[in-house]
Amino acid sequence: MKRDMSTVWIQYKEGHELESRDELIVHYAYLVKYVANRLAINLSSTVEVDELISFGIEGLIDAIEKFDHKRNIKFETYAITRIRGSIIDGLRSMDWVPVSVRQKSKELEKTYAILEARLGRSATDAEVASELGISLQEFASLLHEVASTTVISLDDFIPGEDGENRKKRIVDMLEDEQAEDAIELLQLGEVKQLLAQTIARLPEKEKTVVTLYYYEGLTLKEIGAVLSLSESRISQLHTKAIMRMRGSLSKRRHLVT
Repeated sequence: MKRDMSTVWIQYKEGHELESRDELIVHYAYLVKYVANRLAINLSSTVEVDELISFGIEGLIDAIEKFDHKRNIKFETYAITRIRGSIIDGLRSMDWVPVSVRQKSKELEKTYAILEARLGRSATDAEVASELGISLQEFASLLHEVASTTVISLDDFIPGEDGENRKKRIVDMLEDEQAEDAIELLQLGEVKQLLAQTIARLPEKEKTVVTLYYYEGLTLKEIGAVLSLSESRISQLHTKAIMRMRGSLSKRRHLVT
């Protein structure tokens, strides 16, 4: 017979029973696999899912340590953000994106920013390809090549006043209902407004992909089923959306780096 997890939480948080902590880790380990497999879709084959899971377990343990079981918040929602952040930190430490790919990603981001500022609207694939001096087929290949760089898109850091130790992820701030001070609260509102405006300007399909992926938690494959499109096409839409968003946010880089 399964134990009531609320009892296990009480035993660990109030009774400090390490056995209960281990039970919580085992019970919620599926969240790590879920996040790792979801992130792995956009990563190169050189990154093993097992490596992502290893990074994610650290995030799960940290989430269990910091979670307040008395608050009316689902642990799963709280933990997924921390697990994802831990995996992203691990990927950053590996420096897994080749320099050449990172350069291409930045060039594409810059192109979107310049072109859409000039046009005053979302640029089409043909317009971006023309600006880059490449064919539509080459543009599609470029999107596929830089897709791996978009996995950390909403996990970029916002630095706090005290530097490194107070850096917060955009996704953390979007879920933070208890900002530490007036300045942080103001910054939180500014980031939310900025992101909302940026997402609102995306082409409809890209906006849908971003919403379903980041806010509804669907995988690219699941989004493909919803929109009746292939997984590779959804990946392409996601990549374009992130490039547009980064380009649009580049003028406010002090908020998102």
